[in-house]
Amino acid sequence: MTFTDTTDAQDSATPRSMDPEPNEPKAMDSGPSDLNQPEPESATAPAAEEIDLDDPALYLNRELTWLAFNRRVLHEGEDPRTPLLERVKFLAIVSNNLDEFFMKRIGGLKQQLAAGVHSRTIDGRTPEQQLAECREVIAQIQDDQMRLFNSLMEELEAQDIRLVSISALPDDARERLREHFRTNIFPMITPLAMDPTHPFPFISNLALNLLVRLRYPGGNETYLARIKVPVSKDVSKRLIQVDDVNTFVTLDDLIKHNLDMLFPGMEIESCELFRVTRNAIVEPEAEAANDLLEMIETELRERHFAPIVRLEVQAGMDPVHRGMLAAELGLNEAEDVFEVAGMIAKRDLFELAGLNQPELHDKTHRPGDHPLLANDRRNIFHVIRENGPLLLQHPYESFSTTVERFLSTAAKDPKVLAIKMTLYRTSAGAILDALIAAARNGKQVAVLVELKARFDEAANIGWARRLESEGIHVTYGVMGLKTHSKLIFVVRRDYAQLRRYYHIGTGNYHSGTAKLYTDLGMLGCDEDIAQDLTELFNYLTGYSPPPSYRKILAAPYTLKPGILSRIQREIEHHQRDGGGLIQMKMNALEDPDITRALYKASRAGVKVDLIVRDTCRYRPGVPGLSETGRVVSIVGRFLEHARILYFRNGGEEEYYFGSADMMRRNLESRVEVHAPVESPELRQELRLILDVQLADTRSAWDMQPDGTYVQRQPADENTKGAQELLIQVAEKRLAAAAKHKEKNLRSRLLSHFERRLAANQG
Repeated sequence: MTFTDTTDAQDSATPRSMDPEPNEPKAMDSGPSDLNQPEPESATAPAAEEIDLDDPALYLNRELTWLAFNRRVLHEGEDPRTPLLERVKFLAIVSNNLDEFFMKRIGGLKQQLAAGVHSRTIDGRTPEQQLAECREVIAQIQDDQMRLFNSLMEELEAQDIRLVSISALPDDARERLREHFRTNIFPMITPLAMDPTHPFPFISNLALNLLVRLRYPGGNETYLARIKVPVSKDVSKRLIQVDDVNTFVTLDDLIKHNLDMLFPGMEIESCELFRVTRNAIVEPEAEAANDLLEMIETELRERHFAPIVRLEVQAGMDPVHRGMLAAELGLNEAEDVFEVAGMIAKRDLFELAGLNQPELHDKTHRPGDHPLLANDRRNIFHVIRENGPLLLQHPYESFSTTVERFLSTAAKDPKVLAIKMTLYRTSAGAILDALIAAARNGKQVAVLVELKARFDEAANIGWARRLESEGIHVTYGVMGLKTHSKLIFVVRRDYAQLRRYYHIGTGNYHSGTAKLYTDLGMLGCDEDIAQDLTELFNYLTGYSPPPSYRKILAAPYTLKPGILSRIQREIEHHQRDGGGLIQMKMNALEDPDITRALYKASRAGVKVDLIVRDTCRYRPGVPGLSETGRVVSIVGRFLEHARILYFRNGGEEEYYFGSADMMRRNLESRVEVHAPVESPELRQELRLILDVQLADTRSAWDMQPDGTYVQRQPADENTKGAQELLIQVAEKRLAAAAKHKEKNLRSRLLSHFERRLAANQG
């Protein structure tokens, strides 16, 4: 599990009955947490009468607020309320996230510097200033990581789980490990000499390396050699179990203690660990490629040799060796070399976090069926047609028995004539199998595969070729735009007419992340939305001009103007009648125009509630500007990934959900879809999600006007967070549906939780 959208980030992670009564949120008590906050970006805001909405001081920095999110994730690893192995997982998540941050964000800033870019972001920073501030915050995070690592190792020791040095093991255990090395590791290692006759070796991205200094017996001259630590699924994990107990050693330590096999007869003077991180932002010229597939394949080849943006070395490395590595790799030793105390690449602690010890993990959660599908084995298209749209909530409800059932039914149903789909990230299994089965069953199948999904490019190229080999029409979207929308579109002959069914989602069609990320989806057959999606797919696969849609909001043409116009409409309603309310749930708020519009709304008195997972430019609570605004961040066992928009609209409420964050790239350079939710029952479900998260006192953090965050502290230590409460809601809903099978049961149960929540807040 990765707590980032590699996600484009994201995106990898990794990643608390009616009877008995659930533990509902209590009134908020925003007491201070133990988290060491970074220095505020600006301690003071301009006086109200001086406020200029173009003042850089009003806008928080994208990179720094994303790093602040990782401090909140790291705090989950420090929180004793979190089960021990889950705390280890959060430490691994932060390490993994920082790796991706260097590959994408630091790499991008370095590219700007190299290109001579000195323009400032809306928050007033040049690329050089952003790099300097990021390095300072990263150094603080690394110090916190090291302290947490040492603390967790002590707590794991008390549970008989140990990560030790080989030198601390008894002789018989060391001998068994040596034999394991001789048999399984030694044949895969190729030491590379480093001297005038041997050029400096190529260093792979994120690979662990040992720098060995050695000499011939009795000689004075020393030599250097590099050993790549062969961590891979085909050779070895990073952590090697000792015998049958929960004691582990690292693969690099095992190699270090068996160097005599690799350099027989030589004297080993030192052995030091290092790792490099390469830039992942490699953009070949589109005109230089015959097609998009060729361009992406070129990018993947070039990324392998991309410039290095970070060198990590073990603490205490010989200064001469450190300087030599920095020089050979073309790095500024003072700025680009990071000394790591303890374990380098703490992302490998995912291996430890995965130990099968249930008492040290969160209580197991198994997604349940959707209440209207659980006890209805009819064709899913009949259920949708007769019941109206269905709102899906993952991971609280099963992905396999909803989305995968929808697509697999379409593949087999003889009345289904065509299937169209967008694929951003997926996995081997039911989704691809269903598409292939549909094609083999004679249905027209068209799939838009986004080849530029960061870090999934190679996998998507493989999926695209496999689908093409089955006779499926595969396209790669619109040149210059990344297709990030999550759509399945099915054309079915119902009686004497064609009816169009669809799934619209916030998350990827990936069975793995569907268990780790909180996402929303909607199954429906509304005629207007279906017509909108028909025109959207024609735009994506052909030359149709971008249409104006009936109901959906779609980037890059109608989504951003639609949101801005609705914010302005809310201001006008409030000025006329009062009671203005805007609520948005998203992963990130980065777009300057949306931020500025929200400032205008809060300055006009509109209440602005923002649930933002990570990056956020908006400062809440600034006198005369955003006193009616608040920003809440939820960090829990699942990665928050759903997007919801709500506008009170003078009583004619509007709800939307969809794939786009409020980031300029999503709103202007991607194909995204937000769909309206018009059913009163489904709106009630979205209302519950918003209200539960805004009232959370276990997993919620409140942003302060200076951009720092304070974790809410519950009055009762047994208080559950929003995610655990929503697990309970889903379980109760399913149990009640199985017992009563009442059509309006879902609405009644949600009303019950709403009343209790309102009473609790009162």
